[in-house]
Amino acid sequence: QSLDVANNQLRELPAALADCPRLKEANFRGNQLKDKRLEKMVNGCQTKAILEYLRAGGRGKGKAEAGREEARKKKREKQQQKKDGADGEQDELEEASKLLVKVLHVSENPAPLVVKVSPGVKDVRPFIVCCVLKGVNLKPGNALKRFLSAQTKLHEDICEKRTAATIATHDLQLIRGPLTYDVRPPDELKIMPLGRKEIKAKDLLRQLQLEAEEQRKQKKRQNVSGLHRYLQLLDGKDNYPCLVDAEGVVISFPPITNSEKTKIRKDTRDLFLEVTSDTNLQICKDVMDTLILKIAELNRFTLENKEDSGSDNESDALCGPVNLNPSQNVQPMNFPLVVEQVRVVDTDGNLKVLYPSKTDLTTVSSLLTVIR
Repeated sequence: QSLDVANNQLRELPAALADCPRLKEANFRGNQLKDKRLEKMVNGCQTKAILEYLRAGGRGKGKAEAGREEARKKKREKQQQKKDGADGEQDELEEASKLLVKVLHVSENPAPLVVKVSPGVKDVRPFIVCCVLKGVNLKPGNALKRFLSAQTKLHEDICEKRTAATIATHDLQLIRGPLTYDVRPPDELKIMPLGRKEIKAKDLLRQLQLEAEEQRKQKKRQNVSGLHRYLQLLDGKDNYPCLVDAEGVVISFPPITNSEKTKIRKDTRDLFLEVTSDTNLQICKDVMDTLILKIAELNRFTLENKEDSGSDNESDALCGPVNLNPSQNVQPMNFPLVVEQVRVVDTDGNLKVLYPSKTDLTTVSSLLTVIR
């Protein structure tokens, strides 16, 4: 039921793993796999999605021998199709099964959102990438629950338990721009954390520390869950990072919590996405790429499964492309998400980061069609 081969020297994963029906949990992280797409999947996907990928033979240099033979067979069939004048059908089907995202450039946006960065963040948590995502559907059934579960999983995997990066998602309609990415002393930073009353950062951390101690006593073990696991990430900091709106309200306190003020609800359609890191800028962009792909996958799953109430397929929706049946006339191309560029500037207005730029979203291009 469980297989852990993390941090070894594996270059490939055998396709035969897909024939293990009782295998529920598999950890392949930390291996330098030849198949780069598979390498990304093992860092951010459900075991089921990885096994499905192996069963299909995978793509790229790291696929199993059976997969190579299947690819050769498809190539021969494609060449035959060209001779018959029907070469375009397979390509069209593959393209139609891709998710679609349209980028709205700052120059095309009448009211683009801007994030100003204060000099003080350089010594605390210097890197931030933001964008706006419009057209999300969280109303049906368990759509919101799947969305929140996916974000939690990304924090565990690609964000490395928030040590590499932290994601914050907000309801765009509840934000007043321009925003400022700033630092404040623990006894001056006030926030209304998700599900809690407004509190100073130093009191919140003390409260969380006490809860963690109580949790350890009750469960008689060292591990703690929830926000309590991230307290040590702020150890030794004289100032704490925060994202502040135009009214001076703190809407994000990374890597600990978002604000209740901008909390996402079922009727949320437009999102403001934020990724911060104290490591480097590229990890912020990679995480944002993956987050947008994940939301696009969840959005299409919701559209295709027209659910009215709870669904048991939540784990299946968290990763991997949804199989399209042409007979169902499903056309995800009709439901593009719109990603609006957000500029991050210094206090003098000089551009620091623009996301998504021309080179962004390329890490997920095998599953995403981006209209720029």
